[in-house]
Amino acid sequence: MTEVQSITGVRNELGAVRSRGETIGLVPTMGALHDGHVHLIRKMKEQASFVVVTVFVNPTQFGPNEDYSNYPRTRERDRQICEQEGVNLVFYPDVEEMYPVEPAISFMIKGLTDHMCGKSRPGHFGGVLQVVNKLFNIIQPDLAIFGQKDIQQFALIDRMVQEFNHPVRLIIGDTVREADGLAMSSRNAYLNKKERKRAPLLYDAIKTVNEIVTSKPDVSVQDVLVEQEQRLKANDLKIDYLAVVNFYDLQPVVHIVPGSRYIVAGAVINGTTRLIDNLITDFKQIS
Repeated sequence: MTEVQSITGVRNELGAVRSRGETIGLVPTMGALHDGHVHLIRKMKEQASFVVVTVFVNPTQFGPNEDYSNYPRTRERDRQICEQEGVNLVFYPDVEEMYPVEPAISFMIKGLTDHMCGKSRPGHFGGVLQVVNKLFNIIQPDLAIFGQKDIQQFALIDRMVQEFNHPVRLIIGDTVREADGLAMSSRNAYLNKKERKRAPLLYDAIKTVNEIVTSKPDVSVQDVLVEQEQRLKANDLKIDYLAVVNFYDLQPVVHIVPGSRYIVAGAVINGTTRLIDNLITDFKQIS
């Protein structure tokens, strides 16, 4: 396994790989790798002959009151996981390598960040697109994989690929869960015992919403959401959002159309930790 810290170094390494006609697959991460990341690496290894994992905690996607400085950084463990999983190259840039000067150009996103995570995290997705755009330009992958847990992020990256004509095919990886249903996340490490115990309630609420709107298509989606929000609040979870949105444009759904494809998504504050999750109905895996 090759480890590289510079943009020049990674381009030199991948130039040789490309000349051999290999298929380059990118797994972008912020480190603190867990079984969810391992799933993405393994899925990518099924489709790419040369797998690149990037480990970079991107400052431009964190707001002023968010957890950039405290975000878990476990470089040696990350390296061991990548080596065990047969990753070919790990790119570990630091902030100065990725942003040698303060960025003067940013992404303006119309419509797709007015709700869900975008509403409560202004500027977050602009930072995400900024770093993913840079990684696509640096790595020039044939394939790139992102987890379903961050479904709004995936939708925006997909839109960016289309509008900027990036020659990369996107893959979405299933959400990997703990035994009690909690979606795996690097931020789960922040939870104390009490917070961890109630954390799966978000996914329970999402599943309940999905079951009701699926079995009763004439039901008011808003009424169902309010009922589940009250349930979460009763368990000391602060609601960021709970929503049913169209899969294609992320716009809120009022009534379910039978056979449609939609997402039930939610975010809560559990103690001081923000947790997100979602469930996609009538979803065929993109591959």
